[in-house]
Amino acid sequence: MNFVVTIDGPSAAGKSTTARALAERLGVRVLDTGAFYRALGLRVLRLGIPMSSVAGIIEASRNATIEVTGSPSRGHVLLDGEDVSEAIRTPEVSEAASRVAAVSEVRRLLVRWQRAMAEAGPLVGEGRDLGTVVFPDADVKIFLDADLETRARRRHDELAARGIAARLDAVREDLARRDERDRTRADSPLRPAEGAAIVDTSGMDMEAQVRAVLDVIRAHPRCPAPAAPVSPGQRGPAGH
Repeated sequence: MNFVVTIDGPSAAGKSTTARALAERLGVRVLDTGAFYRALGLRVLRLGIPMSSVAGIIEASRNATIEVTGSPSRGHVLLDGEDVSEAIRTPEVSEAASRVAAVSEVRRLLVRWQRAMAEAGPLVGEGRDLGTVVFPDADVKIFLDADLETRARRRHDELAARGIAARLDAVREDLARRDERDRTRADSPLRPAEGAAIVDTSGMDMEAQVRAVLDVIRAHPRCPAPAAPVSPGQRGPAGH
């Protein structure tokens, strides 16, 4: 298997931003699993499928066409040919993504695609079960964490920057609810992988966070030398 770094952790721990920055600096692909679950969540919402309908969620996921294009730092998410990069970042879609991710068949569809990505070249992937389920033999496993209050402030600030009004207490409650769902689901619960380096970012700014993880990666003997940035498209999950 090519050199693989997995970054798992709860919502708003900074996984996506960290993974993109690392991929840029290492010159490797980035695997943003959250973007795929969010896109599937958006598709389910648009189709009017109740979150209680497991069969409906599975069917919507199987028929979806999702692509991620551009560089790690400037990726675009396409759902059935439409750029939904902004649309998938709302609280409503976040909640839908969490519900969709709890469906075992959907997770299996994505696992097959995620593993195929690693066959194409080195990558940095972020999600919730990459080190435990998708890439148990990954070279470097990181569990990125932060306390609930820090994560709530980060998500609140992110939403405000996008022009989305949300109360801090509501954001905090939403994250706590997602944490509970992610950690207690029967299929691929959120937990640190065996041998993972746990990085608590509660007191760090983003640059310090990236440096802390980069130090762990570069200490690995198989870490690739920095190369020219890559920007291959990603496509999936089912039937693609």
